[in-house]
Amino acid sequence: MKVRTRIAPSPTGDPHVGTAYMALFNWVFARQHNGEFILRIEDTDQARSTRGSEQAIFSALEWLGLDWDEGPDAGGALGPYRQSERKDLYLRCIQTLLDQGDAFHCFCSKQRLDDLRAKQQAAKQTTRYDGHCLHLSSEEVQKRLAAGESYVVRMCVPETGTCTFRDRLRGEISIPYSQVDMQVLLKADGMPTYHLAVVVDDHHMNITHILRGEEWLNSVPKHQLLYSYFGWSMPELIHLPLLRNPDQSKLSKRKNPTSVTYYRDQGYLPEALCNYLGLMGWSMPNEEELFSLEAMTAAFDVDRISTSGPIFDQEKLSWMNGQYLRALDAKSYAAKVSAWMLNEERLTALIPLVQERAERLSDLVPLADYLLGARKPLTPADFEHKALDRAQVVKILHHTLAMFDLKREWQRDDLYASCNALAEQCDMKLRDFLFPLFIAISGREVSLPVFDSLVFLGADLARGRLRDALEVMGLSGKERKRLDKEVERLSFSG
Repeated sequence: MKVRTRIAPSPTGDPHVGTAYMALFNWVFARQHNGEFILRIEDTDQARSTRGSEQAIFSALEWLGLDWDEGPDAGGALGPYRQSERKDLYLRCIQTLLDQGDAFHCFCSKQRLDDLRAKQQAAKQTTRYDGHCLHLSSEEVQKRLAAGESYVVRMCVPETGTCTFRDRLRGEISIPYSQVDMQVLLKADGMPTYHLAVVVDDHHMNITHILRGEEWLNSVPKHQLLYSYFGWSMPELIHLPLLRNPDQSKLSKRKNPTSVTYYRDQGYLPEALCNYLGLMGWSMPNEEELFSLEAMTAAFDVDRISTSGPIFDQEKLSWMNGQYLRALDAKSYAAKVSAWMLNEERLTALIPLVQERAERLSDLVPLADYLLGARKPLTPADFEHKALDRAQVVKILHHTLAMFDLKREWQRDDLYASCNALAEQCDMKLRDFLFPLFIAISGREVSLPVFDSLVFLGADLARGRLRDALEVMGLSGKERKRLDKEVERLSFSG
């Protein structure tokens, strides 16, 4: 049996280091067994998925050196490799489940489901569908379908009993069916949910081993039921530990830079980032910390992966990147710097910002130093402004950061419109509102246009500078809670 693994990211934002982490372990496992590594795009969320995000995933994996044997761009005999292009297959599978009585039409309104969830939460019960439409007669179902009523398709789940399955790292796990929801398999828009699509795709693409994050453990009973309903064999399960912040919380863009693009643009080497991700829950037999992809592949033993949550420590990653940089000879180092700073894509984005303001080529550095490197350290005095007191400055920084956390796209006009709308909701003039942002982003009262600067820096670095500014301003836990409540009453979109 040829080993086949896959990575199946959703193209709904910047490529996450967690995706790179999962891709690395799937890639290494496949390569070690002379198997195949497949890239599949899970884009059933049509409202949020973009081809721009998809291309960013391709670029990030290519930069890391994690090539794939089959995928949307590489092709393959078992494609297509975008879920949005496999709809007919999913609909056939849905019909099979309906014909077998393993799925049913559900016509419940959103209001009814919200009320049900609220009652269950108030009673401290597991929130799950109550089977309201499970026993509708076929005549009633056909009548409602003919009338054009909106519906979803849900899977049937046993009322009693326990689902028992085996994870290679964690052994035997049992979950009572009373904790398993009658999962929606087909949405009202006619697109499948993740739970149906992932099972159908993994089977039809001959995936033999599923290496994914431990957050999917509670979904295994749904997936195992679907494999059983279809009469298919389930791949071997290997649930990897999630990357965590130093405070043990799940790695999140709300606390740390999480985009692979951020680390690339900040001058980290792909070899160093891959090396560091390889240490997340695993280690070389000789405990050596610095190793190549080839060395990891040769020594890899999936059974030696630890299930404890690995800490993604940026200081340790920076140390490791420094080790790689110092190991280069002068010529190689110069080539790396040139590729990072002077590559055509970065220069093309930077030149329009400085060209109208420069009188000499050497003016580029003082004009754009905060874009090419770290901005100067800040103090509370930097944020002093004739029209703003400290509380207003903190409010602007906090609310803007909250808004930026919701952004799925990172484009100049949208950033401007969002900040303008937020300034109006805060009853502030836009010019005054933008002052703390100028300082947080550039460290200057006068800089290159702030929205162009935000786009050039990217979402992760921009958010990081706002977080740093809030720390400089001494945001307390009490203040944060109060401001978080204010944000809940605001209206802004991602």
